Amino acid sequence: MTAAPATARILVVDDDVQLAGVVARHLVGEGHAVNVATDGPGGLHLALETLPDLVVLDAGLPGLDGVTVCRQIREVAPIPVMLLTDRGGDDDRLLESGSGADDYLTKPFSTPELAARVEALLRRAGGQVGAPGSGTVRVGEVELDLVTREVTRHGEPLPLSARLVDLLAFFARHPGRAFTCEELLASVWGWTFDDTATVTVHVRRLRFEVEPDPTEPQHLVAHVGGGYRCDP
Repeated sequence: MTAAPATARILVVDDDVQLAGVVARHLVGEGHAVNVATDGPGGLHLALETLPDLVVLDAGLPGLDGVTVCRQIREVAPIPVMLLTDRGGDDDRLLESGSGADDYLTKPFSTPELAARVEALLRRAGGQVGAPGSGTVRVGEVELDLVTREVTRHGEPLPLSARLVDLLAFFARHPGRAFTCEELLASVWGWTFDDTATVTVHVRRLRFEVEPDPTEPQHLVAHVGGGYRCDP
């Protein structure tokens, strides 16, 4: 497994100055270099100017909201983005909005949980999924290059988030094998805590990319007893 960078450059963007300060101080204590912005335009400018290793971004920024900032960042560079959301069921909407975010964390959250999520994202961005082995894998009409992590359908690139690429790669490497949501959460996300609903949301999002008809999945199939299997 590729380790997260010992010192990563992280940008925190949140209009709650107190929360941004708490997050920044904790990440600095974890050994990272942190910049802070308190609005969308400032965060977008810093992200594009400094190209950090990771952005922690409030989804509910006033004016230029976090989803828009995330999309504009991802148009320029494949920087991992974690969206911070308010409690209230917005997680599914955000993931299915095409924001390009790699992860989300619902407020209020603990700083140890934030740190664990950050480390997991940094490890994946460093090549955790693509490192073992080489070549390409297919799920339906979608092809994934395990080295470059490029995803295409009929030769056309698909702009999947890093998390969706991880999930696609994991399924493709284990064809026909059923996994519970807990197993997927541990294997793909690297977590042994949190609600497994995040797995369901990501599988649903991935189906829109790989299935001819997402309402009648042929490749990412729900398994009897819970969980999913991949039938390439």
